[in-house]
Amino acid sequence: MADSAGVLFEALLSLMGRLRGEGGCPWDREQTHASLKPYLIEEAYEALEALDEGRTDHIVEELGDVLFQVVFHCQIAQERGEFTMAEVLQETLRKMTSRHPHVFANAQVADARQALSQWERIKNAEGRGDGSPRSALDGVPQSLPSLLRAQRLQVKAGRVGFDWPTWREAWSKVREEIAETDEAVTAGDAARIGPEIGDLLFSLVNVARLLEIDAEDSLRKAADTFTRRFKEVEAAMRAEGRQVDEASAEDLNREWEAAKSREASGRGGA
Repeated sequence: MADSAGVLFEALLSLMGRLRGEGGCPWDREQTHASLKPYLIEEAYEALEALDEGRTDHIVEELGDVLFQVVFHCQIAQERGEFTMAEVLQETLRKMTSRHPHVFANAQVADARQALSQWERIKNAEGRGDGSPRSALDGVPQSLPSLLRAQRLQVKAGRVGFDWPTWREAWSKVREEIAETDEAVTAGDAARIGPEIGDLLFSLVNVARLLEIDAEDSLRKAADTFTRRFKEVEAAMRAEGRQVDEASAEDLNREWEAAKSREASGRGGA
């Protein structure tokens, strides 16, 4: 019979303690909260890729890597007398229980939207850790990728009623921002161009969100598509005995369109 999740979690904590202890791994022993930050971000993105692939074995592996990063930070904190894994678990249980009164108490919600609205009200009522009032936009890290951060900020503002009625109104804002960007570029106003492009991108994220499209995921997939097609162009150039930097713009565009056509044909025949 397989061990329970609790038993295996205890084994993972023990393993982490051994890695950081006397006679453990030299690399693990010298890590700090700061040095591990890039790995936490990297593992989170690898988990996202696994979810996109939909391969169960890959998802299991990558979620395990994310969990290991959490355990790593808790071990470091325990050694420094900051907090323990037990405290992290206790706080998570407390928070999840208090923010789901429709499950663990007598509150009633009609649907997922009401449940989410209730969550935000409870979260705001809890305040910050220092006792100061929370903003409706709190909880969106500045370190998030910019498109994802924009979308999360818009979602949170929308939950308190600050939103476009439909995507059509948001699309009108995109047209307005395009005109303002064009005006700044045409005038050669360097001080305005950057902010106007930022406003345009932000407004595009609004449209995507209201159409239930994840802007960050869409751009990531567009970048993947660009990478794939560009490599096909490089391969086509090599097959002709040339390098990309030796080809004319017309040749490169021809190969690019050919790559797009092959991709479209492949989808149609699938």
